[in-house]
Amino acid sequence: MTDLTIAHSREELAAARRELAGTVGVTMTMGALHSGHAELIKQAREQVDHVIVTIFLNPLQFAQGEDLSRYPRTFESDVEICREYGAQLVFAPSPDVVYPEGEPGIRVAAGPLGSVLEGASRPGHFDGVLTVVAKLLHLTQPDKAFFGQKDAQQLLLIRRMVRDLDFPVEIVPVATVREGDGLALSSRNTYLSDADRDVALSLSTALKAGAAMAETGPAAIRRAARDVLVREPLAIVDYLVLVHPTTLEQVPEWYRGPALLAVAAKVGTTRLIDNLPLVVGPGGGERPVVEYAD
Repeated sequence: MTDLTIAHSREELAAARRELAGTVGVTMTMGALHSGHAELIKQAREQVDHVIVTIFLNPLQFAQGEDLSRYPRTFESDVEICREYGAQLVFAPSPDVVYPEGEPGIRVAAGPLGSVLEGASRPGHFDGVLTVVAKLLHLTQPDKAFFGQKDAQQLLLIRRMVRDLDFPVEIVPVATVREGDGLALSSRNTYLSDADRDVALSLSTALKAGAAMAETGPAAIRRAARDVLVREPLAIVDYLVLVHPTTLEQVPEWYRGPALLAVAAKVGTTRLIDNLPLVVGPGGGERPVVEYAD
């Protein structure tokens, strides 16, 4: 274990940040940390000298009627995970620290890539995500920032923001962490009943079935994944898509190359997302993270 500083204000963060000599990485969380977040910290610890973890439940990315009020808050155990996996600094601000004048009048717009898939179901969500990520990058000043592949569209948009707006930071993707039965780890999994959890397994099972057909082509991938989901009527599917990893456009049948098989569904009262990066065509199959061509 390592010494851990907890900063709540901008001034405390700035003072602690000045003490970190060498390379710095950041992992951004909304709290309710689990083994997926721990993997982000672990990966960061292997690549940089110092790791900052931000814990901030960002109100901008929750639309009216979403689950901000019931989002799990487990700060003490979150801090213990940060300490156990080697973070040196936790920045845990309140909303008035991040947004001192209330909701910001100027926000980062996600553009067309933020209006499809998750953005179509959650209008404005990615504007809120990019705005807070931009602010936290400015405040923490990292050399590298680590984000999970599970939130693939978010990862893509953050990479595009950093590239398009010339942020001096490298975005590092980290493969999705799963339970032994394949369920992707998520803070929202705490909402699932035992019966819901059994239903939720259909998402990862569908993705695996699709990836197993990667060598055959897009139609076979989509059909195999869809066949799994239609057998689970309690998973209310929002979308199941096979898209290009950087345009998020559906790939045609002739397409061969990197792709993203992604699904979103409501299980009980909980909206879940999952995805598998893969390569379509001969020799293709599942990959740990999207292969971006910046």
